[in-house]
Amino acid sequence: MVAATPEPSHSDDLATLAGQVERISYTDPVSHFTVARLQTKGRPDLVTVVGPLTGIQEGEQLRLKGRWAVHPRFGEQFQVVWWTSVVPATAAGIQKYLGSGFIHGIGPELAARLVKQFGAQTLDIIDNTPKRLQEVPGIGSKRAAQIQAAWETQKDIREVMLFLQEHGVGVAYATKIYKQYGSQAIQVVSDNPYQLATEVYGIGFLTADRLAARLNIDRQSPARLAAGLLYSLDQLAKQGHVYAPRKLLITKAQELLESEGPALEAALESQVQEGHLVIERLEGGETAIYRKPFFVAETGIAQLLARLRAGPGLERPLALDQALEWAQKRRRLKLSAEQAQAVTAALTEKVLVITGGPGTGKTTIISCITDIYRSLGARVTLLAPTGRAAKRLSEATGSEASTIHRCLEFSPQTGGFRRNAGDPLKTDVVVVDEVSMVDTILMYHLLKALPAVARLILVGDAHQLPSVGPGNVLKDLLDSGVIPVVQLREIYRQARQSLIVINAHRINQGQFPIMPPQPQTADFFFLEIDDPEILRDRLLEIVAHRLPRRYGFNPVRDIQVLTPMHRGVVGVQNLNQELQKQINQNPVIWQGGGRMFKLHDKIMQLRNNYDKEVFNGDIGLVSGYDAENNLLRVNFEGRQVSYEPAEWDEITLAYAVSVHKAQGNEFPAVVIALTTHHYLMLQRNLIYTAITRGKRLVVLLGSKKALSMAIRNDRPLKRYSGLAARLRQSLTGSGSKSP
Repeated sequence: MVAATPEPSHSDDLATLAGQVERISYTDPVSHFTVARLQTKGRPDLVTVVGPLTGIQEGEQLRLKGRWAVHPRFGEQFQVVWWTSVVPATAAGIQKYLGSGFIHGIGPELAARLVKQFGAQTLDIIDNTPKRLQEVPGIGSKRAAQIQAAWETQKDIREVMLFLQEHGVGVAYATKIYKQYGSQAIQVVSDNPYQLATEVYGIGFLTADRLAARLNIDRQSPARLAAGLLYSLDQLAKQGHVYAPRKLLITKAQELLESEGPALEAALESQVQEGHLVIERLEGGETAIYRKPFFVAETGIAQLLARLRAGPGLERPLALDQALEWAQKRRRLKLSAEQAQAVTAALTEKVLVITGGPGTGKTTIISCITDIYRSLGARVTLLAPTGRAAKRLSEATGSEASTIHRCLEFSPQTGGFRRNAGDPLKTDVVVVDEVSMVDTILMYHLLKALPAVARLILVGDAHQLPSVGPGNVLKDLLDSGVIPVVQLREIYRQARQSLIVINAHRINQGQFPIMPPQPQTADFFFLEIDDPEILRDRLLEIVAHRLPRRYGFNPVRDIQVLTPMHRGVVGVQNLNQELQKQINQNPVIWQGGGRMFKLHDKIMQLRNNYDKEVFNGDIGLVSGYDAENNLLRVNFEGRQVSYEPAEWDEITLAYAVSVHKAQGNEFPAVVIALTTHHYLMLQRNLIYTAITRGKRLVVLLGSKKALSMAIRNDRPLKRYSGLAARLRQSLTGSGSKSP
């Protein structure tokens, strides 16, 4: 066995442990802190080991150094300081190893049959006497040849996997690395493991840094400093920032890298010279550091909007009053004065923003705009950021709507969108709903794809949470003061009967929600519960039993649990595990790595995957498992999508999701958990966004103090963005200094 890293110099005071991973009880995808159960010689019971066991798999053989400790709640544990992995040699280990998806075409079922026949000699037989595979029941000459061919094609990956495991990288990450680099993986990892952090999804700087330490790479090397700077900037981008002030970025990087300022300044300048970063002096004298794509997108939005407004457009109807009257008769409705103003503006302005809260008739306005333009022979494109929002828009208007991503047509060959300045959308009018969700990068790509003659109408709620991705596009458009805006304040007549709508507006105005005078007919409830564990138990009972019995809701399809944070008793992670136990009694179809999927589990996509055409925030149901090919299948609104093991970290259980992840979606019933433990996230726009996700029923459980804290906090976290100033510069020639 080859050690993954030099063993700790202070290893004399460390205990040694060796064994096979039988079960992974928990793993954190960010810190990689893992709780695993090991089968070891000389001990009748499984041993609990805890520590940063990056990407280990069930069936792997580990050798570890660490210290024994007794946890007050969980008992005896082995706290890992150092560890290494070797290819499994036992029959059980080989079965788990082959069944992990390591060899294409060999899943858990086939792995079990192979090991049952050949035991610990399985790998040797596949390698040297593959004809003997026909001794396994159900495997004929053709199947044996397929297994042999798959095994032969994996010689490179076997070498790569062995190298990576020797250096502490588990099967899951090793598969991703090989998929990215092929036979060059060892060379890439040896030369610059920090390259993985920017090129392999799921492997961030911290993982690459641990690997670099095992390879004895200098902690002050230029590659590490550059990677740390980019990581620090990316962490700020995850908080919504388009750029970072120079001083803030250097401070964050110093804390991460334990390096001096001059060395980091030199690394920063080298990244600028290489074209990865852009430095710009903004108005007010602030020095901003941009990732190059964000700089291009932000400056591009301002330039493209200016060009769009200045370009020619479809002629507006000569008789606006008659057009409005016709649309109202067709829809059998009466527009309010401000709604009529919004429709008129949409017929006269080249670029327009329409913003308003729930019940103000935004969808009604979109329907009227669509009807009028199509009666004039115009091509109208209706868009929304998510699949659910697009489906809802289509149902409300009676016209086809699409997600922005699908409309722009991603090309796997080029790695970009097919629709762009060279091949624009064939349309005259583009209407984008739920625009508060659209981040800087996506807005830039959309604007690039608009023909010069198009009209652009952006519709959204300015009081909701901003986009998950970097930027605050809707707020910046409003703050710029140079884009025409219609603000809707009047609640539509039918919506005045809904406590969901009334209380959303009250919260937005800083007022406490109204409690229902007649609970049996109400659509909004607040149950005051201070203790998180009592809250969790009550929430589980409400979702699994009370709401289905009283309202006929399907607990998986109709009810969505929302919570501000990921950790804690009523955080996303814990609630998902508890809800899965309570409301899904279907069989487990895959289990491993501390995760478990059942048939018909509700899951959410965590990143944009253009190849599969599934995007961050899309919700689907697990529809099956292909044991032979080790593929998990998920149904997204009628589309079947398959995931191989290296991609399973792209999805997660979605019985409970964060409020941010629920943006753009609307659910028949929403159950919201809120405690003072969420104090870091308690903001008015978060509660407002959560409540407005409910269509027929909202149940809010939690502390009255926490709710009051959120309502009073109307100071949303600042996002570093220069878009508003750039818009003023591009459209009026003032408001920003040139680069």
